[in-house]
Amino acid sequence: MNNWNRWKCGYVATVPCGGDEWQVGGFRIGVVSGGLRVGGCVPWGLWEETPERQRELMGTVADAGIDFVFSADHVSFRDGSGTDGVVALAALSGLESRLGLLLGVYLLGLRHPMIAARQIATLAQAVPGRLVVGVGVGGEDRHEVEVCEVDPSTRGRRTDAALSIVRRLLAGETVDGDGEFFGFTGGKVLPVPEPAVSFMVGGRSEAALRRAGTLGDGWLGAWCSTERFSAGVAQVEAHAEQAGRSAGTHGLQLWAGVGDTPEQGLEYVAKKMSDFYKLDFAAFEKYTPTGTPEQIAEFLKPYVDAGAKTLCIATCGVDRETEIETVGQIAEMLK
Repeated sequence: MNNWNRWKCGYVATVPCGGDEWQVGGFRIGVVSGGLRVGGCVPWGLWEETPERQRELMGTVADAGIDFVFSADHVSFRDGSGTDGVVALAALSGLESRLGLLLGVYLLGLRHPMIAARQIATLAQAVPGRLVVGVGVGGEDRHEVEVCEVDPSTRGRRTDAALSIVRRLLAGETVDGDGEFFGFTGGKVLPVPEPAVSFMVGGRSEAALRRAGTLGDGWLGAWCSTERFSAGVAQVEAHAEQAGRSAGTHGLQLWAGVGDTPEQGLEYVAKKMSDFYKLDFAAFEKYTPTGTPEQIAEFLKPYVDAGAKTLCIATCGVDRETEIETVGQIAEMLK
């Protein structure tokens, strides 16, 4: 069974509950289920290559035994850099059909929910069963939020409203705006994606954990210790139980430095992360494994034991082939 079929048939499904699927809070739940899934980021510099080389690289990803690729999402980060995550996954989808696609994470609060729902529905229709959407509030760069004409202080509540609306739209409902952030009436988006799209919620704050439990199909943690991850899983599941719904399954998103030694791996990942976030790497170091594939897998195993069923690993190493191969080796060791 190839990577796509493992994703489509084993990991992304609607959950029967006396009918065809769960209905909770007015929207269908697409649940990420099954065994451990390990994914890698879009290969660095992919879009600078020729179409032939792009297909070759994505074929290498699939051949390595990696389950999915994930793309970040930024409108105008730090110096204006960014990637539209939905568009990036749409482009990736045609390069290699064996891979699942994870949007990690989508800054939904910076978009109008009608437009976001249409984009997600269109992509889901093109790649049925392959898409999982991670949702976050961003905020590392306050100016990115401001230039989208969103008040940074309301981005969490705005994301809550948008996520609820998007999920109901993707269930085929006719939806009105929430009245605070979105004032439209009678919105509808068809056709309904089949199977339902799964939504994981990223973030570390109490609000993010509540959002994951009440509106998501699982939590996608980042920048947290194993103890914090385990506690976060428990909090999400408590919120879900209180809301009378399934908590789904959970995951972890992180960077890793690949090298013959931890010190060598540290050199690769520290430069890449510092360049991307425009911050000192020291802020991330304790959450960032470095070294050989075996050492990185050893770092990740406690998270898997604590309930991480999805691992999104952005590897930084001497070259793209090594980075891709490392993610595949980690997947083999941990499964």
